[in-house]
Amino acid sequence: MRVVIAEDDALLREGLALLLGSEGIDVVATSTDATGLLEDVDTHLPDVAVVDVRMPPTHTAEGIAAAVEARRRHPDLRVLVLSAHVEPAFAAELMAGGAAGLGYLLKERVGRVEAFLEALQRVADGGTAIDPLVVEQLLTRQHPASALDRLSPRERDVLGLMAEGLGNAAIAGRLVVTEGAVHKHIRSIFAKLDLPPGEQLDRRVAAVLRHLEGRPPA
Repeated sequence: MRVVIAEDDALLREGLALLLGSEGIDVVATSTDATGLLEDVDTHLPDVAVVDVRMPPTHTAEGIAAAVEARRRHPDLRVLVLSAHVEPAFAAELMAGGAAGLGYLLKERVGRVEAFLEALQRVADGGTAIDPLVVEQLLTRQHPASALDRLSPRERDVLGLMAEGLGNAAIAGRLVVTEGAVHKHIRSIFAKLDLPPGEQLDRRVAAVLRHLEGRPPA
């Protein structure tokens, strides 16, 4: 796996590079701003870009904007975004074109090395990795006549884990139920949300996130 890192915090940037290098992951370039990220992606054509949300010069949403532009230029690029705060709107903006090969994690999760590496690999493989706290805010956001009100508590649990990017087996393990029970819950969720289940998890997650943000599913 070939990775570029865009992070203006020197300690986190170098720490990530050392961590990934120790795991046999090739960090081909690092940068401190959005311009550097785009140049690195164009030059090195990495598999994954690990990107901070807020970077110079304004420290607002440069990272998200750069990630979206990088994906526009290189549709096969996988992107894992890191944020210091729960910002569901940024997650929704990043995934507006689909959630395949995208991740959005809180920086505090980076300290949990195994979980971070698992999320990075999932994104590199074309899956989705959304921080549970971001998912929770998406799930609890109020919408007029929300179809979420039709879901049972267990179905909401399953939906939240789906949006994190977990597959049926992982959901079953987390909830201590059978895969058959998870499959049944997912069928019920999509029926209640008027969302036809796709054949691939990332497409279903993208549809779920769009629905939760009040946008019509693709």
